[in-house]
Amino acid sequence: MGVVCVLFLSFSSWAATPPTVTIFVDATSAPRKIFHAKLKIPASAGDLTLYYPKWIPGEHAPDGPVTDLAGLKFTASGKTLKWRRDLQDGFTIHVEVPAGETEVNAELDFLSPATFEGGFSAGSSATDKMAVISWNQVLLYPKGWKADELTYVASLKLPANWKYGTPLPIASTTGDNGETQITFQPAALTTLVDSPVITGEFLKVVKLADDPLVEMDVAADSAAALEPSQDVWDHYKNLVEQAYKLFGAHHYRDYHFLYSLSDHVAHFGLEHHESDDSRVDERGLVDEGLRKREAGLLPHEYVHSWNGKYRRPADLTTPDYEQPMQDDLLWVYEGLTNYLGTVLTARSGLLTFEQARDDLALTAAALDHTPGRTWRNLQDTADAAPQLYFAPQAWHSWRRSVDFYDEDTLNWLWADVIIRQQSKGKKTLDDFCKLFHGAPSTAPMVKTYSFDDVVNTLGQVVNYDWRGFWTERLTNHGPGAPLGGIEGSGWKVVYDEFPSEMDRGGEGNEHFIDVAYSIGLDLRDDGEINDTTEGMPAALAGIGPGMKLTAVNGRKYSPDVLREALRAAKSGSVPLELLVENTDYYRTYKLDYHGGERYPHLVRDESKPDLLSEIYKAK
Repeated sequence: MGVVCVLFLSFSSWAATPPTVTIFVDATSAPRKIFHAKLKIPASAGDLTLYYPKWIPGEHAPDGPVTDLAGLKFTASGKTLKWRRDLQDGFTIHVEVPAGETEVNAELDFLSPATFEGGFSAGSSATDKMAVISWNQVLLYPKGWKADELTYVASLKLPANWKYGTPLPIASTTGDNGETQITFQPAALTTLVDSPVITGEFLKVVKLADDPLVEMDVAADSAAALEPSQDVWDHYKNLVEQAYKLFGAHHYRDYHFLYSLSDHVAHFGLEHHESDDSRVDERGLVDEGLRKREAGLLPHEYVHSWNGKYRRPADLTTPDYEQPMQDDLLWVYEGLTNYLGTVLTARSGLLTFEQARDDLALTAAALDHTPGRTWRNLQDTADAAPQLYFAPQAWHSWRRSVDFYDEDTLNWLWADVIIRQQSKGKKTLDDFCKLFHGAPSTAPMVKTYSFDDVVNTLGQVVNYDWRGFWTERLTNHGPGAPLGGIEGSGWKVVYDEFPSEMDRGGEGNEHFIDVAYSIGLDLRDDGEINDTTEGMPAALAGIGPGMKLTAVNGRKYSPDVLREALRAAKSGSVPLELLVENTDYYRTYKLDYHGGERYPHLVRDESKPDLLSEIYKAK
């Protein structure tokens, strides 16, 4: 097991007991995208060093939104105090506390972004009708204490007639003129930061399970967005049941899916121990195409309660939010979670078996068309995660991104298949999950692990060279995607001219990507080129990211025009002509491509048992 030991040096280290901080957040101006906070922080004479949270758990990068911190003011006994930002770390604030003072009052504002700028919880989080309050955005904490040692007594004031959901235990609520003020039970700073609040005018609570309580707290920009068919809620109830059967225990007091439905907040999923902060399009529950596109989001975040929050790499288990995290084991933290999320998505019925297979085919195809694998191995995508999370889409296929999600979906499938083959069907990866994440059930806690712990636990399930397997998976450069799990499970990847249901459902408002496996273009529907795949026809012809496709074979570009041209070229010998604008200049590029449209699918290999269907079967 890893051991985290940090020596803190500050005046508060010598205090008999850790301080208790009170914080009041006024969210009544959430529609204006500004939150006001007031804190009372115990202090003594001298330099009071305060931190603004930098390394936010689950975000794997020092991306605390300090640039959106405004209105800082510190007082004691009614007098304004001097403060200065640390010159070596912009997340650190030094406050001069006069002799005789025992408490500092702090005021600050958080400026929630008005657009999709920012990553994860630093992105846009409020609309006219709803908001998500992440406590790390609106607080400071004193140096010298672990986050587990600091106690915060928090209260929150909401806009008139807004409802809310949160896993944070509540002490009391009061109301005046329709506005609600919530006072929460005292909590460790760790628990507070791990417990966001979703709030809005249109908010629906759906119970999924009892003992312990699991519920969905869904806020939307309209009432209609909250009314999917009953089978959608039933699938999420199945998700909870299937997760219990997978792990055999739970590690939360109760669990809240905090689900935001809006076209105006940043879209992502972020795990917490007793909740998740997940955000999709406003019609993400009621539009079947949008629902399928995001079907795996809540299963992924729910798995994180076991894998990532309860079981956590030692190097990601830091004592506060200032100490750097190390991301080298994200292939377990995120990769295993992604695989188990796909399994639970199928087992719960959120996707049919066919849809789940189509989704897996898209994952395999994307990785099989990632030439950046030739120079950057999988381990480096984890090591470089703080940079890659916020890298642009341009040159994605050559740079690589945080591929430990998708590539390790394939790798952990491969591990699951090996276990089933070696044990002749008597053992599965489910057995690993019960050993690694399971009994006994507990309240939120962290149990750290190392690379050795992972391979040793796999060895308890079946005797196999797991160290060699994972070393090869993490350090190899291909060629191609790791398809051993798909092929070993009785399936193979093929391409034809017919897009799958998941391929069609994956076309959102921003991207049109279904020429990625033919000519190697990632396009927006207006013709803007996000990326080109090195070694494929478009890149070989000289086309690159940032250009714009304006015409195909002399006709104004549209997705349908491009598709028709690809189909026509299959039976002819004339090159495909693309008129492309590049920084105010136009050029026609000729692509000698005659392969037609190409879309990935999985088809059965009848020479092998169908293990994939067994993996996806509900327990």
